[in-house]
Amino acid sequence: MRRSGPLLRLAICGAALFASAAASADIVRARYSVSLVGLRIGDAAAVSALGPKKYRIDVNARLTGVAALVADLKLALSSAGAMEAKGVSPQTYATTSANSQETRTVRMAMQGGAVKALSISPPFTDLEGRVPVTEAHRRGVLDPTSAFIISTPAGADMTGPVACDRRIPVFDGYVRFDITLAYAGTQTVHLPGYSGPVAVCAVRYTPIAGHKRDSRSARFMAQNREIEVWLAPVTRAHVLLPVRVALTTLAGAAVIEAVEFSVSPGDAAAVE
Repeated sequence: MRRSGPLLRLAICGAALFASAAASADIVRARYSVSLVGLRIGDAAAVSALGPKKYRIDVNARLTGVAALVADLKLALSSAGAMEAKGVSPQTYATTSANSQETRTVRMAMQGGAVKALSISPPFTDLEGRVPVTEAHRRGVLDPTSAFIISTPAGADMTGPVACDRRIPVFDGYVRFDITLAYAGTQTVHLPGYSGPVAVCAVRYTPIAGHKRDSRSARFMAQNREIEVWLAPVTRAHVLLPVRVALTTLAGAAVIEAVEFSVSPGDAAAVE
C-alpha cells in the first residue's frame, strides 16, 4: 500500500481538531464529506471524549462513490494524551489503513512531544531517495490527529488572529512536516449543532523529512498558497476545531467540509 500523500494528511488533520473543557468532558461528534473537483469521494466521522486533564480522539475515514470503485481505501485513527496549559501532550497514536491489497498499522508512544516507540506493520520499505528522518525530527512534535487541537487563552477573541497564527510540527510515523496557520479573516457558517462565526486561516505545508526529494506532490504542496481552514470555536473549552478545509491539489480543487457537528457535555471519566 502506498503511503498517504499530503492531501490525505491534511484531510486527516482537518477532521481531528478537538479539545477539552475545564470541568467536565466535552463529547464532540462530527461528520465530514470529502470532495474533489466537485465530486464527493469520501467521508469521515470523528468522536472525541475531551476531559479537563485528558483527551481521546477516534476518526474513521473511507473513500465512497466512484472513488471506492477505483481504490477501496479505509482509515482508522486514534490518539490519546494529556491536556496541559500550553496545549495537548500526546501519549499514544495508532492508525490502520487498508485497501484491497494490504493493511498497514502504525503505532506510536509519545512523551513530552517526543516519540518514544514506533511500530509499523508491515514495515515500510520505500526508503530510496527520501530525506532521512533523524531522532531530532521525532522530538517536539504532535501526531496527526492531535496536531490541530487549537488552544486559545481565556478571554481571547476566538475568531480573531489568536485562532490561527501558529506553526504546528507533525510526525505521522513516516514523514515530518510543518503546518503553518496565518489569520485571513472570519466567515459565518450554519450547521446542525453550530451556527456562527468561524476563523479563516491560510495554511502552508512544509515537508521537513521522510518525503522523497524528487516528489512532485511534496514540491507542489510546499509551494501551494491555496490552502484554507475554517475553525469554529468551542467557547467553554477555549479551543477551536475545523468545519472546512479547502485546497488546490495536483488533481484539482479538494474540499473537506463538516455536514454534521455537535458538542455535548459528558463525564470526564470517559477519558480517564
